[in-house]
Amino acid sequence: MSELRTVLITGAAGGIGRATVALFAEKGWRVIGVDRTQFGEDFPDKGLFIRSEISDPASMDSIAQITREFTLALDALVNNAAVQIAKPLIETSVEEWDMTIANNLRPAFLLAKLAFPFLKAAGGGAIVNVSSVHAVQTSLNIAAYATSKGGLLALTRAMAIEFAPENIRVNAILPGAVDTPMLRAGLNRGHLGGDDIHTRLDNLARKTVNGRVGKPEEIAHAIYFLADNDQSSFMTGQAMIVDGGATARLSTE
Repeated sequence: MSELRTVLITGAAGGIGRATVALFAEKGWRVIGVDRTQFGEDFPDKGLFIRSEISDPASMDSIAQITREFTLALDALVNNAAVQIAKPLIETSVEEWDMTIANNLRPAFLLAKLAFPFLKAAGGGAIVNVSSVHAVQTSLNIAAYATSKGGLLALTRAMAIEFAPENIRVNAILPGAVDTPMLRAGLNRGHLGGDDIHTRLDNLARKTVNGRVGKPEEIAHAIYFLADNDQSSFMTGQAMIVDGGATARLSTE
């Protein structure tokens, strides 16, 4: 493994993405961030930001070329980018379904192929797929998102088996309710009650064992744990839930 470690993070401009970029940079990693949205001027100085649409397979060649000009090796890949469609299944169009899969599941497959030679060049590394608790327990009007995140778990296991000979570990993190723009937008589904966003957040917080909604920084630390070979070297093919205990409680309680 190279002395100066490098990570590629997708969805870098989002809530969890920004926190993850900041943490890896704080830990001394060089960060390559990818997002369709511009990150802004505060991207880490020693890093590289690539503005790209990863739901388009044609973008992978340019991402690979730009990455290769920056580094010959990667120590970690974090597949974090995602979108969410919040509506009843029977009202979800084919276009919305396909768009969800194209953003949440297919890029993890494509970026794993892209990153594989870079990770191999580093002598091995880690892939962290950001799934969701919706992969294992879900709720109303979010079927496309839940399906994409469930597929990501199956892909994680398959990749872990195939990549193990090259010393590449693959794990998934399943965040629960985390205060991000995506979460706040999804609160309009009407599953929590409340006339305003603050009441809905309070209602959501009460459903966790910890009694609160998570912070993006807390998910970033869990992602870092899975990416850092010093901390999680014997973990691969696993799904790690970080949800304030929400999935530990019976729904009938």
